[in-house]
Amino acid sequence: MKSGKQIIIAAAVLLQGITFQLQLPAQSGKTLTLENAVELALKKNHLMNIKKLQAEEKQQKINEDKVKYLPTIIIGGSYQYNSSLPRLVLEQGQFGSLPYGGIQIPLPAKNEVIQMGNHNIYNAGITIYQPISQLGKINAGVRVSKTELKVVQAEQLKAVQQIRQSVEKLFYGLLITGKQIEEANIKVALATSKLRDIGNAVSAGKTTESNRYGLAAAVADEEQNLLKLKIQYDDYAADLKQLAGIEPAIEIIPEPVSREEIVSELAPADTSLVKAESNNNDIKLASLAISRAGNSIRANQFGYLPEVGILGGYTYQKGSVIYPKNNTFVGASVKWNLQDLLSNKTIQGQRTWLKKQAEENLANTREQVAKDVAKAYRKLKQTQELIKVATKVVDYRREDLKIQSDMYASGLNLESDMLAAKAAMAKAESDQYAAQLNYRIALSELKILTGSY
Repeated sequence: MKSGKQIIIAAAVLLQGITFQLQLPAQSGKTLTLENAVELALKKNHLMNIKKLQAEEKQQKINEDKVKYLPTIIIGGSYQYNSSLPRLVLEQGQFGSLPYGGIQIPLPAKNEVIQMGNHNIYNAGITIYQPISQLGKINAGVRVSKTELKVVQAEQLKAVQQIRQSVEKLFYGLLITGKQIEEANIKVALATSKLRDIGNAVSAGKTTESNRYGLAAAVADEEQNLLKLKIQYDDYAADLKQLAGIEPAIEIIPEPVSREEIVSELAPADTSLVKAESNNNDIKLASLAISRAGNSIRANQFGYLPEVGILGGYTYQKGSVIYPKNNTFVGASVKWNLQDLLSNKTIQGQRTWLKKQAEENLANTREQVAKDVAKAYRKLKQTQELIKVATKVVDYRREDLKIQSDMYASGLNLESDMLAAKAAMAKAESDQYAAQLNYRIALSELKILTGSY
């Protein structure tokens, strides 16, 4: 069985190992502010890059659809070699005869063979077609593409907000966990101090061996809690590095957010549902879905009309005597596929039901946003109250720590009493810090809902 001295030595060695492990990142780490973390995440995040590329793609789609307004210009040419040429044969006397001096002269006087072309035939030309009845359908298609661009832009803004909030949550999680680690370190030191004190008491015969093992178990519990916090801290750090595009091997040290900056955010937030109605991204996306469905319906309605357009052009040919060498033409084109009337009717029904779905989704989104705004505002008020209470606890614990420190300096109490007050102070500061940062998170949620983040 281990002696009391061995137990104390083992606890002290383990405490030193944990302390060294926790301090190692701080020695070789990289300081990171909240603003830097957000900037890196927005710059290097693949989701953001995808959204930017999608916006560029949709803009090109709009440009492609606008080209359809312009007339279609077709330039072409061809070359053909004919091994056999067409001929016009006029037989003798085919057109009768002409009396002349008592003699009948046949017309033609002899068989005539006229070559109607050459072996080599060249053709070239240009045709211009301007759609007329399709302009309405083209315009509706452009509106659909513009709506899709707005959807991507809204999704891009939503992704920015989500990334910013995710970075803030992870960053604040690191700060809160760091404070909790500080508290846990003090608790480990307190438990070790108590174990040392009871070791002396056992040697003096003032307590039993059982109490010593009970305190040794308490030391182990505090060490276990410290390790759990360290694991949680590492998880937060790994997620933040992945989100911000930081190499996993680089240790980051989050720079604390000043309490003055946190308190400056305590101004009343705008919880107006009218503002959420016009600025909330989810409502915007739901409204755009209705607009897209409406434009699709209008585009399909033009499918019932015949395709009407005007055309003109110029052709040049060489090698055929039948057709003119140069020819300029102008005209109109009408085409109406009656089968499209049936297919357009079914498509119109599909898009009508799609619009109804979008309208229902918008109504549901509005209700959900209203509930979320109320919930976020309630959470905001709750965290405000928690900050007030946590601040009072910090003030009381600070006074108690001052008294305990003075008594310890005067030899009126034990080191464990002073460490207990110090641990209580660290816990109060940790709770206050967590309440302040939770307020910031609640505020960001409310700003996202009202579109002011």
